[in-house]
Amino acid sequence: MSLLTRVLVRSRICFPQCSTTSKDCADNADSTSTHEDGGVNTETLHTPATMKRLYQPFENRPYSPFQGKKSKMEYALARLDDLLNWGHKGSLWPMTFGLACCAVEMMQIASPRYDMDRYGVVFRASPKQTDVIIVAGTLTNKMAVAFRKIYDQMPEPKWVISMGSCANGGGYYHYSYSVVRGCDRIVPVDIYVPGCPPTAEALIYGILMLQKKVKRLNTLQMWYRK
Repeated sequence: MSLLTRVLVRSRICFPQCSTTSKDCADNADSTSTHEDGGVNTETLHTPATMKRLYQPFENRPYSPFQGKKSKMEYALARLDDLLNWGHKGSLWPMTFGLACCAVEMMQIASPRYDMDRYGVVFRASPKQTDVIIVAGTLTNKMAVAFRKIYDQMPEPKWVISMGSCANGGGYYHYSYSVVRGCDRIVPVDIYVPGCPPTAEALIYGILMLQKKVKRLNTLQMWYRK
């Protein structure tokens, strides 16, 4: 609070000095006085206890994923979301969609050296059996049409990982007439992996970040609140 006071004093906002204890300041802040014309006396509103409640309303409250009133139904749906997210997080099946040299690093994560199978990541060849697509390489205008068709065939929920500079924003071919300047112009992208080409470790880190994102989904809770 002292640090907040110093910052506000430097910004030409002054606090009145309170010579009583913090309990008395809180009592004075609760019982705000009014002027004869009906206006609120701002001197009692600027006490340290009042400012603490205004600027730090959730300081002493435990974290809760619920917004608003809590109910048994929301609690049950939150636990079901945790169960579904746990299943999705541990069974991400990406589709083999290598377009250029970044695909070599993508194939390397399935080799025995990195062994992404231990995280539940198994490459599939059909879009109807996958929930993740890794765009590894340069996306051209002709390939963009087929890429969108493949993306639409994937079942929900589905995610996209953009791997490499070419997939992120065109890379070396950014000003080419035949290259899409970022695959996010065709499909929504969840994770961007930078590099030209990015290492296999970078792609693994991107997959782990996607697992963290999947873990925080609240699909059933959002459906219930509609």
